[in-house]
Amino acid sequence: MQITEMNNDGLKRTLKVTVGQTELGERFNQKIDEIKGRVQLKGFRKGKVPIAHIKKLYGRSVMAEVLEQTVRETSSKAITDRNERPAMQPDIDLPKDEGEIEKVISGEADLAYSMSFEVLPEIAIADLSKLQLEQLVVEVADEAIDEVLADLVKRGTTYETEEGRVAADGDKVTIDFVGKIDGEPFPGGDGKGVEVVLGRGGFIPGFEEGMVGLKAGDEKVVTATFPEAYQAEHLAGKEAQFDVIVAQVGAPKLPEIDDEFAKTLGMESVDKLKDTIKEQLSQEYQQGARMKIKRELLDELEKAHEFELPASLVDSEFDSIWAQLEDSMKRENKSFADEDKTEEEARAQYRKLAERRVRLGLVIGEIGDKNKIQVTQDELRSALVEQARQYPGQEKFVYEYYEKTPGALAQLRAPLFEDKVVDFVLEQAKPTEKSVSKEELLKALDEASEPGA
Repeated sequence: MQITEMNNDGLKRTLKVTVGQTELGERFNQKIDEIKGRVQLKGFRKGKVPIAHIKKLYGRSVMAEVLEQTVRETSSKAITDRNERPAMQPDIDLPKDEGEIEKVISGEADLAYSMSFEVLPEIAIADLSKLQLEQLVVEVADEAIDEVLADLVKRGTTYETEEGRVAADGDKVTIDFVGKIDGEPFPGGDGKGVEVVLGRGGFIPGFEEGMVGLKAGDEKVVTATFPEAYQAEHLAGKEAQFDVIVAQVGAPKLPEIDDEFAKTLGMESVDKLKDTIKEQLSQEYQQGARMKIKRELLDELEKAHEFELPASLVDSEFDSIWAQLEDSMKRENKSFADEDKTEEEARAQYRKLAERRVRLGLVIGEIGDKNKIQVTQDELRSALVEQARQYPGQEKFVYEYYEKTPGALAQLRAPLFEDKVVDFVLEQAKPTEKSVSKEELLKALDEASEPGA
């Protein structure tokens, strides 16, 4: 095999690989020897078919297989021998002249092909200890615990029927109703024994408001209008009249915050319930702070590393982003005009996003490689189990998907690897801590989240 460099321009490489007739002949004969013991032809015992006869019958197809295997093996060897790091799978350009190919297949000419690819750039990792990062720390305030308790109490609300009670916001009314448009009932517009909590906004505008002031036994025609964006297009924007009969009115009764209430939530006491709430809130704050500093860290890594990007990687990433965007816009029936931008402006925006992702992906990969950061089999297994848990009853199909789908495990490994690299960088950077309130954390998160980033 002979390798000739045809192009070396920046990250672009083009190599010419030549495999001589002699080597091709040796590969061909070796392949014939491999199959001769398996060939069965009428008039010959198995394994006793003459080599010349096998070559006459199968020589062309065997040589085609040899050429395919030769290109695969020699292209890989060419990259290895030159210590190249291709950004993507090389493009192989075989001879296009039929006469030339025919000579190669018949063993009368050398095999010569070219392979084009981009290499990964050399990346000088910045001094990670000099990254300026800030770790937000939020203490769980008593008020935050009280807010969660109040929400749990609200969810635990029961309703007691009171004879003669006049319905008000917050009450639960039980009704029978028939809806009509232009005097005609419409499908799905009736119900019996339907419970409605007034003021929650669970029904179309005007419906709940129309029952305020009613009591058990009252009848009323309530007028309400379906929203313009209502999911049932034949009802969207139309005014309807509902013949309503009130069966009963229930007054809300909030549970007392005591040990009995805590037990209904699986806790042994109020103190235990508060401790659990505090722990959960603390975890939420930590996750939020982690999201914020990770975004800040990625921004700093992007600023600290400037190098040429392989166009093939950027194009591939952009195509993936753009396909997802087009699919999303199609589902939501939106256009670029709805976003107050042109398609050219959107392409420029998402091209920058693709460049950011490729740059950060290469930097993170380089940091991981140089510091021997790896995802262990146990970590990958745990992630797979966690993924399967998200689909109760379908765990077997999830495992089979990751087992049989090429690249699926790599997609599962990628975020684990990234998080381990982020942890490593944080250890080197030693972020300064800053105590903030929950509101300040939420504001920081909001400011850090840019569309499409």
